[in-house]
Amino acid sequence: MRATLTLAALLLAGAPALAQTQPAASGAAPVTAPLAAPAAPTPSPHQIVNALTPSANGPATTRGIRVVHGGHAAAPSVSLNVDFATGSAALTPQAKKVLGSLGTALKDPKLAGDRFRIEGHTDTVGSPAYNQALSEQRARAVASYLEQTYAIPGSRLEAVGMGEKGLLVPTPAQTPEARNRRVLVVNKGA
Repeated sequence: MRATLTLAALLLAGAPALAQTQPAASGAAPVTAPLAAPAAPTPSPHQIVNALTPSANGPATTRGIRVVHGGHAAAPSVSLNVDFATGSAALTPQAKKVLGSLGTALKDPKLAGDRFRIEGHTDTVGSPAYNQALSEQRARAVASYLEQTYAIPGSRLEAVGMGEKGLLVPTPAQTPEARNRRVLVVNKGA
C-alpha cells in the first residue's frame, strides 16, 4: 500500500489506485474495487512556474494544477502529489519525477529570487501526533531532495509539517484520503 503526500494543486501520474477486496454475493470470488481514481499526470515545470508566479488575476487554474489562494492577498501556491511508502518519508521514483518538475521550476528566472514554504499534509489515519511528525519528516525530505538534486539553496526553502491541519477533503478520524496526503508549495516572495 502506498501513501501519497501532496504540494496546492492536485496532480501526479499514474500508479494504479489502491484497491480493496469486497466479498461477492453467493460465494463467488471476491471483487477488487478501486478506492480512488487514478491520479493526474505530472505537471510540467512550465505549469508549476505559472502556478507559483504572483499574478494580479487572483486564483487561476493551469491545466492539471489547481492554484489555491486562501484569503484576499494569499501567496501563489501549488499542491502536488508526492508519493511515499505508507508511514515513510522515503521518496518513491514517482515522487522524484514530480519533484523533478518542481526543482526545474524553482530554478526558472521568474522564481529564482523567491523563497518557498514546503508544507507536508497527511490524512486522518493514525494519531494527530504521529501525523504531525510524519508530515514534518516528509516536508524535510522534499526540501532536502530539492537542495541535493537541484541545488536549490536551503535558504529558499522552509519545510513545515501541517499534519492533519488544513484537510483538502474534510473526513472523519481514521479515514484514508489520498487527496489529503499532499505537499503544498507556497511562494513567500523574495
